[in-house]
Amino acid sequence: MIKFSKGILFLLFIVVLIGCSDQEASNGQSNDHERTELRFPTAGTTGTIYPLGASMANLWSNEIEEIRVNAQASNGGVDNLNMLMDGEAHVSFATAGIVWEAFNGENTFEGRQYENVRVIAGLYYNPNQFVVREDSGISSIGDIKDKNFVPGASGSTPEVESSIILPKYGINYPEDINETYVGFTEAIDLMRNNQVDGAVIQAGLPTAAVSEMTSTADGKLLGIEEEIRKQLLEEYPWYSEVTIPAGTYDNQENAVETLGIKMLLITDSSVSEDQVYNLTKTFWEGLSELESSHSIVEQIELENAVTELADIPLHEGSLRYYEEQGLDIE
Repeated sequence: MIKFSKGILFLLFIVVLIGCSDQEASNGQSNDHERTELRFPTAGTTGTIYPLGASMANLWSNEIEEIRVNAQASNGGVDNLNMLMDGEAHVSFATAGIVWEAFNGENTFEGRQYENVRVIAGLYYNPNQFVVREDSGISSIGDIKDKNFVPGASGSTPEVESSIILPKYGINYPEDINETYVGFTEAIDLMRNNQVDGAVIQAGLPTAAVSEMTSTADGKLLGIEEEIRKQLLEEYPWYSEVTIPAGTYDNQENAVETLGIKMLLITDSSVSEDQVYNLTKTFWEGLSELESSHSIVEQIELENAVTELADIPLHEGSLRYYEEQGLDIE
């Protein structure tokens, strides 16, 4: 008969225990191993989307056992769509106009059509906010010609908006401005240091970057004149008229009339129907938990989730949820 000492028996027990643990992990019984990671690019850290996206990622990761969502900063809409198209991201944000261009392969996305982009939800309106220094001598967007101006970061939604709006004022873009392509945070510093005369910010109200510019960089808001608004509304169906109420920002005594575009929560058609259904359901049922991330959440309503989507298809998972809610799908 073979005899084992107590020490050897103990070591055998440990080996068997470790082997069982490894087997459990290989069978997908470990939470870390069975959760699918979804990458979630948002926008610059001083915009509306970044804090909202971080809170959404936490909500999804905490409430949906099968996934872990990792939010990250990005340059915004065009950058986000490129990452989705290249498989480097799974869920993101972009305005309806940029998504339309990608879906149809036009303008910024000419020769690089993205037919597989899908909508999870329509959220709220992003107004174009032109901010200039009080001492810049600029009283209208047309006066930006030949000035030092931040049209947005390269590949961002504001940069696309600059290329659309400035030419309506007779400004050849970008030849007629001294452009600096940076994000919101850098634009704030450049305005404080008198290195640029202004910038365009496109984000939900109120926007931290605009608050900083008006309170610490002697900034003021410019509106888009009615005639220009009418031209843009006729040419680009995704625009909507937006009023920035007086007092939204420091030293803003009057309401400012501008144009906005609906912000969309988007994904790729390759993300599974069940995953997107769970993302959609958890987002809407947990909306109240997101209110502390940004006041913009108060503007998000379920009834508007499926309206004014620029004819971009809903993902099958989201469509299933909205049909359960009895929404009238456009």
